Amino acid sequence: MAQFAYRVMTPAGKEKKGTLEAKSRDAAMTMLKNDKNVVISCEEASGLKKGIGLNFGGKVKPRDFSVFCHQFESINAAGVSVVDSFEMLGNQTENPTLCDAIKAVHRDISKGDSLATAMRKQGGVFPEMLNNMVEAGEASGSLDKAFNRMAIQFEKDAALQSAVKKAITYPIVLIIVMVIVIFAMMTFVIPTFMEMFADLDTELPAVTMAIVHISDFFVAWWWLMIIIGAALFVGIKAYAATDAGKEVTSGLALKIPVLGGVKTKSACARLGRTLCTLLAAGVSMVDALEITGKSMENMYYKRAMKEAKEQVMRGVPLSRPLKTCGLFPPMVVHMVSIGEETGNIEVMLENVAEYYEEDVQIATEQMMTLMEPIIIIVMAFVVGFLVIGVMSPMLTLYDSLM
Repeated sequence: MAQFAYRVMTPAGKEKKGTLEAKSRDAAMTMLKNDKNVVISCEEASGLKKGIGLNFGGKVKPRDFSVFCHQFESINAAGVSVVDSFEMLGNQTENPTLCDAIKAVHRDISKGDSLATAMRKQGGVFPEMLNNMVEAGEASGSLDKAFNRMAIQFEKDAALQSAVKKAITYPIVLIIVMVIVIFAMMTFVIPTFMEMFADLDTELPAVTMAIVHISDFFVAWWWLMIIIGAALFVGIKAYAATDAGKEVTSGLALKIPVLGGVKTKSACARLGRTLCTLLAAGVSMVDALEITGKSMENMYYKRAMKEAKEQVMRGVPLSRPLKTCGLFPPMVVHMVSIGEETGNIEVMLENVAEYYEEDVQIATEQMMTLMEPIIIIVMAFVVGFLVIGVMSPMLTLYDSLM
């Protein structure tokens, strides 16, 4: 399906811009007119528009899905039909991408499609896990419970992503600031000081001469350093998007001290929460493992979930492939094994999720506490080196005058 950028006048008389997915321009026009809009323009989005999104909605975040699920549950619990519920949600959802998808779902279910089928038509806007939960809820007549479970799931996912992102972003920001400070000192500050000693008829200390040479290199080749830095950033980012790059970055993420622990605990929390939610809704273990594997960010855990799914299909207990892959802590394996033996695997998985979700928060705080003094010490060493280089000629000059 293609993506189309549109500009319309709504029935309320307000101008609205956004994007939507449709098979053709005519189909997009029809979708817009069905909502009683006056179409001003509707063209296929260019590569740039697709990348940044005219509607500024972009990818729908877990927090947006959590709000959507809570709202649907509340409206539906009040006795409003599914069709009317989606009509109301389409008028009050803030994220434009999700709003367009909800309106498209409303049109499809009004024509007789099931809710799960209509949601799957939206080009992947709705996660497959949500689609399966809705399908199970429709079959069992407990759609409100399905949306309640998914609201909790998305809340936990959002909190987990936020914690991991914070753990990674904080040290990166400090390192970038450190690099900028060093670059500025070498390019602008140090040359100013060195001009003071240019006319001195004395030999500068070795430390000072080293700083002078480094500063001269920065002044002469600063543009080349920026180009090389930008090229490295783009190259690494492009490589990380390939299958081979994902394999390498996934392995490195698990081996980096402290960060590797955060990634492992995050994967355990996601395993427990996702499997628990799906199994509680009546989704089969095989399908639940497949969906859980797709939700994993790390390639090693994706592969482990795929292998676990294949073994479970052959009748092997889930705890065995979890132990064999060597990626999950013994606690996870033991909890799953106990759940299988007692028939309470959903409860055990929920306990695993709650334990590791809390552990991720603690590990994140510990990582930030550890990284801050290390980076400060490194910055102090660099700045101290520069200060010694600048002060040494001054002290030498002072001694000669005495």
